[in-house]
Amino acid sequence: MSIAITAPGVSGSQRRAIFNVCAASFLFVVASAIVKAVAPGIPVFEIALFRCAVGAVVLLPMLRGNGGLAALRTRHPWAHFWRTSAGLVGMLGIYYGYATLPLTTATALGFAMPLCLTLLAIPMLGERVGPGRMVAVLGGLAGVLVMLRPWSLGEAGRDGLPLVPVLSVMASVVAWAFAMISIRRMGAMGERNITIVLYYSLGSAVLLAGLVVPVWVTPHGWTLVGLISVGGISAAAQMLMTAGYRAGEPSLVAPFEYGAVVYTTILGGLIWGEIPDVWTLIGVVMLVAAGTVIWRKV
Repeated sequence: MSIAITAPGVSGSQRRAIFNVCAASFLFVVASAIVKAVAPGIPVFEIALFRCAVGAVVLLPMLRGNGGLAALRTRHPWAHFWRTSAGLVGMLGIYYGYATLPLTTATALGFAMPLCLTLLAIPMLGERVGPGRMVAVLGGLAGVLVMLRPWSLGEAGRDGLPLVPVLSVMASVVAWAFAMISIRRMGAMGERNITIVLYYSLGSAVLLAGLVVPVWVTPHGWTLVGLISVGGISAAAQMLMTAGYRAGEPSLVAPFEYGAVVYTTILGGLIWGEIPDVWTLIGVVMLVAAGTVIWRKV
């Protein structure tokens, strides 16, 4: 990565953009590691509630510079509902994956989202996908299959992955793709970014507050610190990611998100002794290559 950042053809603003995306990816990985650490004693609904509630508190000061409560005015309430619902399903699915799958596997499977988004954009947004991007999508899906090893899916042995967590992560990937399409549609309808972000954070917190009641576990000590940290770190990562994409071209900065696979491999190995096998590594390489090709052709 350092070669790309210091290359002569990369401007100062582009370097900052790349740094922001790399930092954001690392913070997202730290947040996912905390999720995995607290998940054995805390329901996924509750972890997601802390993430959204703390994130909403961090974002509320943005109202002052965006017209106050006027930022919450919208003519498209149902669009926000569907975007929030899709985003919430995506969050819950990947959090369950972090709790039950090796950290690297769950993170890498999450990177199948651009593939799903590319396919859904054809019927839902009327976008045309050229041969190069379609080949990349098919290659990425092949990488997912290599990681999942369908010949052993559901087996409890060393070569198998548990079926339910895998389906949970893949459902989150599809939900994220729907959420991204919803955001694009709302943008085309003139909805402001601040309005979209606030409705998602506040709406998710309200929905989760109802869902968490039957399973609530009162957190104490370091568990409480961890839950609050998930929200704060995720909010900081989101701000850095947004800054990176605003300052740099998506085709330049997006591939640096894949640094998350390296970070999760290191953290998973150091903390939980999770060492990816050959099939996982091959699938990760295929996914990263496919995602990079898709972003480069945006």
